Amino acid sequence: MPPAWILDIFAALMLVVAAASAARLLAARPWQRGTAISDVDISHLLMGIAMAGMLASSLTTLPNTGWEVVFGVLTAWFAYRVVGDIRASGVRALFGGHCAPHLVHSGAMLYMYLALTAPAMTGGSGMSGMGGMGGMGTLAYPTLAFVFALILIGYTVWDLDQLSALTRGLAAAVTGVASPALAGVTAGGGADAVTAAFAGPVAGTGAGGSTAADSPAKSAAETDLAACGDTSGTGRHGAPVPGILGSPGVALGCRIAMGATMALMLLIMI
Repeated sequence: MPPAWILDIFAALMLVVAAASAARLLAARPWQRGTAISDVDISHLLMGIAMAGMLASSLTTLPNTGWEVVFGVLTAWFAYRVVGDIRASGVRALFGGHCAPHLVHSGAMLYMYLALTAPAMTGGSGMSGMGGMGGMGTLAYPTLAFVFALILIGYTVWDLDQLSALTRGLAAAVTGVASPALAGVTAGGGADAVTAAFAGPVAGTGAGGSTAADSPAKSAAETDLAACGDTSGTGRHGAPVPGILGSPGVALGCRIAMGATMALMLLIMI
């Protein structure tokens, strides 16, 4: 068992993820007519709140049964999205990012709530928190927990590689060496221009009117992130999110934080 203060740090990190996701949802102005809501931001918000409550009992919100319903719905939704990706791209959709990581996250959360042994319950109203792991019990079917943890670690490592690619693209845009178009934008537009140069390839049009395929800042992560739930802030499932919140790195960073934390939780409860 890790010390309780370490678990508290992870709980705080999950609250940050939830806050960032809520900010992205609000920045997209979902109350405006015809505006779609990002399914990924919604799932990040709900998972952040739920995981914070699992890590620190003082942050518990819904009862276990309530979270089971929430993550059952999310799992079914992302399973539907993954099936659509497989029909469009074949089995590659399971390994190329897209919606598959979100399906694994939702499924892992549903499994954790369903597989908790009786000592994990606190009067049927929620989890006692991992800080009190001694009375929390373990997960049924530990082999399945281990498999979930391995898959989550694999996706997290893949996401870290994509985040590195995005960081290199941003660095190239900032220094003005990525392309003449990016150099012109960053020279006269300040921070907003840098954000536009960074997020532009995701939307399909880079700075200066160049297409995503023409920009050296383009990465595989940008295409994969835009394919599921508007994680880029400019994709097909939501309105563009302005400023730094709309950069693909924010949503990708949230996914990395949740994947790593979720894997840790599973390994602790085996």
